[in-house]
Amino acid sequence: MSSAHVTPGSVPGPKLAAHFASLEVQKHAARLGMWLFLATEILLFAGLFACYAAYRFLFPEAWAAASRSLDLTMGTINTVVLITSSFTAAMAVHYAKEGKNKMVGHMNVLTLLMALGFLVIKFFEYKHKFHIGTLPGRYYFYEGIQLPGAPLYFTVYFASTALHALHVVIGMTVLAFATVRAYRVGDFNANNYTQVELGSMYWHLVDLVWIFLFPMLYLV
Repeated sequence: MSSAHVTPGSVPGPKLAAHFASLEVQKHAARLGMWLFLATEILLFAGLFACYAAYRFLFPEAWAAASRSLDLTMGTINTVVLITSSFTAAMAVHYAKEGKNKMVGHMNVLTLLMALGFLVIKFFEYKHKFHIGTLPGRYYFYEGIQLPGAPLYFTVYFASTALHALHVVIGMTVLAFATVRAYRVGDFNANNYTQVELGSMYWHLVDLVWIFLFPMLYLV
C-alpha cells in the first residue's frame, strides 16, 4: 500500500489502496459506495412507509386519533434539533476541506450533543407512552382510544422511530470516530476529508428520514 507524497513538516495525506489508480478514483469509489448504501437504507424505511400508507387507508379514524395523541411539542423540538445538527455536520465537512481540524471536532461535538438531545427527548416520549399504555400490538391498553387499528398505529410508530433511533446511534458512532481523529491526529485537509464527508452524508440520511417520519406520525 503506497501513500500520497508528503513534504517535510506537512500534514500526512490519505493512503492510496493498491487496487485504485489514484486518490481521486479512491475517493469517488468511497462516495459511490456510500450512496449505494444510503439507497438500501432508504429502501428499508420505504417498507415501513408502505405499511403506514396501507394501514392508514384501512383505519383512517383510528390513525387520525392516534396521531393526535402524540406530543407535537416534543416532535417539533426534535425536528428542529435534527435539522440544526445537519447544518453543523455540513460545516464539519467545510472545515475539513480547509484543514481546520479543531473546528471539525467542534462542529462534530455540537452534532453529537444535538443527537444526544434528540434521544433524550425520544426517551421521555417513550416513557410517557409506556405509562399510559399506547404500546404496539397486543400490549396496547390505552382507554382513551379504543378504535380498531389503533394498536397497529403504535406498532408502526415504535418500529419506525426505534429503527430511526438506532440509526441515530450508529451515526453518532461514525461521527465520534471522525471527531477523535480530528482532535488527536488532525490530518483532515483539502486532499483528505472523505471520512468526514461520508459521516456527514450518513447523518443527512438520519435527518431526511425524520423529516418524513415527523409529518407522517405527528401531523397527517
